[in-house]
Amino acid sequence: MAAPTGCLRRCLLALCLFLHLADSCVPHSIQAQVPVKINPGIVITRVPLGSCRGNGLRLSSGDPRFAVRRDGTVISAVATTVTERKWFNVWVSEGGGQARRVELQLTPDPEELRLHLLPTQKDPWDQARKRSKRRWSPLPFNIIENDLPPFPKDLELVGSDSSVNYSVYYTIQGPGVTLPPLNLFSVDPNTGMVRVHYAVDREQYPQFVFKAQVFDKKSTKETDRALYITVLVLDLNDNAPTFSGSLAFHVEEQSAPGTEVGAVVATDRDQEGTPHTKIKFSLLSMNQFFDIHHKSGMISTKMFNLDRETQATIPIVVEIRDMDGAKIGLFSTATATVSLLDINDNAPTFRETTYKATIEENKSNVLLLKIPVDDKDEEHTKNWNAKFVIVEGNENGNFRVDTDPKTNEGLLYVVKPLDYEKGRVVMLNVSAQNEAPLVRAQGSWHSIPVELSVGDVDEGPEFIPPRKVIRVKENTPIGTVIGTHVAMDPETKSSAGIKYYKLSEPGSWVSVVESTGELKVANTIDLESPLVTNAMYNFTVKAVDSRSKSGMGSVTLLIDDANDHAPELIDQVLVMCEEEGKRGSVVLRAHDADQPPYAAPFHFQLEKEEAKAKWRLRDAENTSVVLEAVVDLPRVTHDVVIRVMDLQNNGNVQTVKVRVCVCVSGECVLSRSSASMGVWGVLAMLLALAVLLLLCILFVFACTTKRDKMYIDDSSGGMLLKSNTEAPGEEVNSDLFLVPPLGGGDVVDTSANGTGILDQNENASNALTVQQTMAQQAVYQSSRQEFTTMQNQSSFYTSGFHRGASYADRSPNYSDSMYRRQAPLSTVNTWETNRIYLDQKLDYFGGNSEERYAADLPRTYRYEGEGSAAGSVGCCSDLGDLDGLDFLDSLGPKFKTLANICLDRD
Repeated sequence: MAAPTGCLRRCLLALCLFLHLADSCVPHSIQAQVPVKINPGIVITRVPLGSCRGNGLRLSSGDPRFAVRRDGTVISAVATTVTERKWFNVWVSEGGGQARRVELQLTPDPEELRLHLLPTQKDPWDQARKRSKRRWSPLPFNIIENDLPPFPKDLELVGSDSSVNYSVYYTIQGPGVTLPPLNLFSVDPNTGMVRVHYAVDREQYPQFVFKAQVFDKKSTKETDRALYITVLVLDLNDNAPTFSGSLAFHVEEQSAPGTEVGAVVATDRDQEGTPHTKIKFSLLSMNQFFDIHHKSGMISTKMFNLDRETQATIPIVVEIRDMDGAKIGLFSTATATVSLLDINDNAPTFRETTYKATIEENKSNVLLLKIPVDDKDEEHTKNWNAKFVIVEGNENGNFRVDTDPKTNEGLLYVVKPLDYEKGRVVMLNVSAQNEAPLVRAQGSWHSIPVELSVGDVDEGPEFIPPRKVIRVKENTPIGTVIGTHVAMDPETKSSAGIKYYKLSEPGSWVSVVESTGELKVANTIDLESPLVTNAMYNFTVKAVDSRSKSGMGSVTLLIDDANDHAPELIDQVLVMCEEEGKRGSVVLRAHDADQPPYAAPFHFQLEKEEAKAKWRLRDAENTSVVLEAVVDLPRVTHDVVIRVMDLQNNGNVQTVKVRVCVCVSGECVLSRSSASMGVWGVLAMLLALAVLLLLCILFVFACTTKRDKMYIDDSSGGMLLKSNTEAPGEEVNSDLFLVPPLGGGDVVDTSANGTGILDQNENASNALTVQQTMAQQAVYQSSRQEFTTMQNQSSFYTSGFHRGASYADRSPNYSDSMYRRQAPLSTVNTWETNRIYLDQKLDYFGGNSEERYAADLPRTYRYEGEGSAAGSVGCCSDLGDLDGLDFLDSLGPKFKTLANICLDRD
């Protein structure tokens, strides 16, 4: 019975195992190949649940490094390195029943394992599970975002080694406990089990760090140092990728395959670096026209036949899917719009095959025809705007074609009159083009013929040719026939009965014979006239036929030059500046109104032999020459006679004035030495002296002629005045001033001898007389006088007013002869006396005592000096001062020039 019993037991065991396996909704084991290094959140595999999909289904992982979602997806919770085959269990329970075990076997990728450089590396999870002494915390542990109920769920135990020696309790605080989100975590104070109470979103809270503490239940003191615990929220692929940025793109039509259109941009809120955010791009429509790169999202063209005129905008449905495009990945779709940009791939086309129009001759600026065209390109762009070109038939420029900007029609105008006699029909060939060139178009620009019929009109005579050119030489004799300009009737082809008139001629140089149209010289034709431009002179002629129809023609005279102008010096007065130790030079420039070969280069030469001894010419150029002094010349103005001739030796003699002087900043200045003053300086001094003398004579005349005075024969010197005489003011002494003796001797009045003759041999020294009236001699003295002879006994002088007196002057130079001047003695005696004094003063200033010029120093700008020592020189001033000529002592160095001239030392 034993054998059957054992066999029965084995059969029953096999049957139970079969029934158990048949009743199980999950496989017994699963194998998965994984990379050597597994990052957190990586999907490992999925446990097939089969029929295990009840409401009470619960899955858990036997390895804390991995987590299992409700749908059976196994993901990595922490970073793990797999260098060898590993196993762990996944428990599946349904409705609180017995948990089923699924063995999950992980095998590292052989290729990655071969390249792995750390074959002896130990599992970091095993290292982390080893606690060091007095360490009471685990490694960071994880929770799964949006985890499914029921809650709360146990996470991990936290324990301290101090629990061996103390009766302890645990507390936690921080984010997720006492800070938002509140009450997410809690800890069992007795066991240290940390629990989670509801689900959280990783995108909002990727991790939590809170503080755990352990206390003695008796003393409530901490028995171990506080520990900060990190809870990582594991990412689930719970966010589909989304589009960001614009989905509107554009590309030129007819673009080559591979032309980039634009990139689609997408983002995913899930954890970066995981398959949850690895997006794949794909097109769900228009795959025949476009392609998209699955990683970058760049859209590109696939074919040539993208035609804007067929479809201007192309919609494309784009899908973005995470998990690198896996079917289990989340996805989103959107429609991108690709606009085709217009290119000029369509030439404008005409609506008709030919056009006709009619126009009368002699009409201009008339619209003949409107030519419509069609263009498929985008309106009101350079690809659509038409541009019309007359390809043939407009050689004379009679026509113009414009474009109507609104309708894009061609507008054909006549801009120059047509002639029926020259052609009754005009054929044009008009081409329609665009402002932009054709690009990748089939064919080229189109053109059509245009036929224009010209109507006949009775018109006036016409000049043939309309503009006549006649060559003539200037200065042609008056009356010379220089040509004819005749007109013809276009209908009769005859010139009979046509009369000719000048219509406009600015210079009246030409006359027109009325009956024949001959052109004759009426006035001198001058090439150099301002009426001539580029040697051409234009005027117009009018022709009138028997029907009073008129026509107009123009005549151009090409004037040949004649040598009718001699070269002329441009500057007739020049300044030659001298420098210290160097003679000066000037540049002579000439101009000739003639044209070559009757003009430059010029020839210059000195005419007079004496000029050649002082001057020379050098460095002759085309129109100029340098005039240079060969000897030291006086600083005055010199006349230099020069002959200037043109290339044909036509010229004349000209005189140029050259002023030699010392220059400052290019302008002449006076020399500091009075002896070196020029002629103009001397003339200016003489003119000032002459004016001064005239003023003095005027003052004397004004002061000595009083018409309203009546003299009484009385020694009192009184006078009668008319009543109510107010001008010229109080009477002044009319006597001229006396000059003090030059030799220092006494002054003698010799009028007492009764003769009025002053003899230098008489002993008149040291005598003093009193002014007196001598009626019997008809002598009147107006003031007290003092007379003396000169120390050299060579001259004497007197002053006063004498009636009928004689003035005698004897001198040893004349032996016994006496020079007598019989005249009324008045101011003449005074001026004779002043002359003697002035001569002595001039001799003094002509001397070599240069030290007297010590006051001739440079002065600051606007220095006006001191007042004149001479005082007023008015006619009413007191001229009776005995020292009236002392002002001569105040004359400065400028007076030396006048002194040298008056002394005439040469």
